[in-house]
Amino acid sequence: MLYRLLANAAIVEPEDGVAAKLRLAESEGRPLRVKLGFDPTAPDLHLGHAVVLQKLRDFQEAGHRIVVIIGDFTASIGDPTGRNKLRPPLTAEEIDANAETYLAQLGKVVDTDDIEVRRNSEWHGKLDLAATIRLMASVTVAQIMARDDFRNRFQGGLPIHLHELLYPILQGYDSVMIDADIELGGTDQLFNNLMGRHLQEAAGKPGQAVMCMPLLVGTDGSDKMSKSKANYVGLTDAPEDMFGKLMSISDAMLPNYLDLTTTFDADAKREMLRALEAGENPMALKKALAENVTDRFHGAGAGSEARGHFERTVQRKAPAEEDHAPLAVADLPDGATLLDLCAAALPSQSRGALKRLIAGGGVRVDGDKVEDPGAPVIAAPGRKVWIGKRDRFVLS
Repeated sequence: MLYRLLANAAIVEPEDGVAAKLRLAESEGRPLRVKLGFDPTAPDLHLGHAVVLQKLRDFQEAGHRIVVIIGDFTASIGDPTGRNKLRPPLTAEEIDANAETYLAQLGKVVDTDDIEVRRNSEWHGKLDLAATIRLMASVTVAQIMARDDFRNRFQGGLPIHLHELLYPILQGYDSVMIDADIELGGTDQLFNNLMGRHLQEAAGKPGQAVMCMPLLVGTDGSDKMSKSKANYVGLTDAPEDMFGKLMSISDAMLPNYLDLTTTFDADAKREMLRALEAGENPMALKKALAENVTDRFHGAGAGSEARGHFERTVQRKAPAEEDHAPLAVADLPDGATLLDLCAAALPSQSRGALKRLIAGGGVRVDGDKVEDPGAPVIAAPGRKVWIGKRDRFVLS
């Protein structure tokens, strides 16, 4: 059980912390309280988030209590993690909408019927100035400035607002309030999670163990997976899109993705890696990986269908009629331009991004490339439009 719970972990603090907490839980006859906090700053989760969520599921299946903290209070401050500038705070409406979407997507990995969900406004909203000062007195300026992004901004002459310095303290205080035994996160959250341990001990409570999971590299092979960098595979991506994005990763990324994103057992993973090292075509392994991940988030059989779609439309470049999604002519404005058509077909994409795609030759109408976003479109049923590599529509 310990081996499974520690599998793939990048950092565990202290080194024997998880093992010690498991022994404590057994001696006290209770489940551990395992914390995962998130600020609902964006509504969409991706495979990078799923690395941490799977570890949360491992603890859940081992019988421990999962406590999810919605950082509605801290989101109103703005966490600069991984950034060199202040993240703008969110409105209450944005926070509520993002939190609802997040919890719905959380259910793709974790059993959300068996978790405890808390909002940190429950306690932070009640802190008066005197209590806040007492909390701040538990932390030194040197401790706060040890955080990489604060230190880098200070050395670079970039502004650091005082309320930002409070963020890791407030996040750490969440652990005090819920009596967390273990806190999970990515390696970019190590500082904040250790702050929770420090504040628990300062309050006279047992310090939590911290487990940080590795950050999944995005499909571009350079930066961590992030929606802002457009190198992500979203948990709610359509099966065909999920499969197609995974097929775009480099061969060198296969072992990492195999470990962190698939549900293959350890023996199967070792066999696949041995085959790769023996010279097997990486394309076969990549398809198996993409099929497994697509099944994981869309149900058995979805990966096989997405694979067939990929082989038909990308490899053989011969899409079948059913691979074209219908787009109602009635949905287009009078005198529609190609940009209007693309915006109606892909409403989640910005018009600016679509305009650049068209100008770059990424859109075809009835097989012909059209590079003028303002080109008029004859909205006749049966016309076929390809937008980018994977999105295909037929006017109806």
